[in-house]
Amino acid sequence: MLSYLFMIVFLIPLCLLNGCWWMVHSLMFLFSFIFMICLYSYSDLNMISYCFGVDYFSFSLILLSFWICSLMITASCSVYLSSYHSNFFIFMVLLLLMMLFCSFSSLNLLSFYIFFESSLIPTLLLILGWGYQPERLQAGIYLIFYTLVASLPLLLVLFKVYDVVNTFYFPLLFDFGSYYFMFYVFMILAFLVKMPMFLVHLWLPKAHVEAPISGSMILAGVLLKLGGYGIFRVMKIISYLGMKFNYFWLSLSLSGGVIVSFICFRQVDLKSLIAYSSVVHMSMVIGGLMTMNWWGCMGSLSLMVGHGLCSSGLFCLSNIIYERLGSRSLLINKGMINLMPSMSLWWFLLSSSNMASPPSLNLVGELSLLNSVMSWSSFSFLMLIFLSFFSAVYTLYMYSYSQHGLYYSGIYTCSLGYLREYHLLFLHWFPLNVLILKGCYFFI
Repeated sequence: MLSYLFMIVFLIPLCLLNGCWWMVHSLMFLFSFIFMICLYSYSDLNMISYCFGVDYFSFSLILLSFWICSLMITASCSVYLSSYHSNFFIFMVLLLLMMLFCSFSSLNLLSFYIFFESSLIPTLLLILGWGYQPERLQAGIYLIFYTLVASLPLLLVLFKVYDVVNTFYFPLLFDFGSYYFMFYVFMILAFLVKMPMFLVHLWLPKAHVEAPISGSMILAGVLLKLGGYGIFRVMKIISYLGMKFNYFWLSLSLSGGVIVSFICFRQVDLKSLIAYSSVVHMSMVIGGLMTMNWWGCMGSLSLMVGHGLCSSGLFCLSNIIYERLGSRSLLINKGMINLMPSMSLWWFLLSSSNMASPPSLNLVGELSLLNSVMSWSSFSFLMLIFLSFFSAVYTLYMYSYSQHGLYYSGIYTCSLGYLREYHLLFLHWFPLNVLILKGCYFFI
């Protein structure tokens, strides 16, 4: 386990050398493939070394982190071409990857909390350093305050846990029963804000709109998954109270998902539309995790991986248009099929995956989440019907508005894609649609 950590650490001196951008980029892809083919038994937390270990759930999410961080460097070519502190940029990406790697492989509740929080710092620096508008300062403050204020009570709770159990080691923690209600509330709340759940989701669209493409990719691709992973890990400790009170979070997230779908209908900024759609997808994941059954947990894993690839790809597409036209407004980005016909195919492929059409991984995730939530309560079909229908509606709205219609007369010409961009989009779409062939892996 530590060998992978050392691989990332030894890349850091390379960032400081000039002209090593593509070398670091290639080595990160190499690490992804090395990590991918290291087969071992998923039966238990194995590859254990110094408080780090990987089981099935964390293996999938670490692999997703490796993949998205490699693609971030591909997507951020403009940072390299304009020599906009590109060495420091790569250092931030590697630092972020290291934090994510450690938080997904922690076997200790406190070390998980520390890495979970410290992943915010490189993200904040990405938004503040390479973001677009001056509003990025406000977006960064929103990001930090929402997530920190929600998770500082969790730290106090952890000290109380240690007082009672004398350990932070995940497998040794046991259910406290009704002993500590505040423990349940603070623990769930810290992860729900990170997800983010409806009512505490306002930091996400702000952070996405102001972030550079790399910031949006890592936010949508991996950082939202930290919340889901945390809930999955601590659900064993709070299952007694979970059976009593989970209905509240479940109903709030499902009804919130429907309300956010309505918000999606009236977005004119491409990035904020994709950001709000992330909130809708995550509301399904929260619903699945809160049912505390096998379908829900494994379905949430497959939807998290699927959404990480799909949402990240859509942000790349919106950034490609933004680099050409200097605007993300749907009022200007109309009729792109006339100007960039070859990109239109990628818009179609990723939009269809976003609405969970076959053969995407989102379909596997959504079907199993529908199963789990329906098995919990058959009345939830009312919300699930609207959720599934509206997610198709706003994705179609985004696709048809951006690709069809008369294009804005101020645009005279528009280059087609570069090879790098097609490669980037292919590497998002291909795993998203090929992993469904091994859907059994997600339901071990």
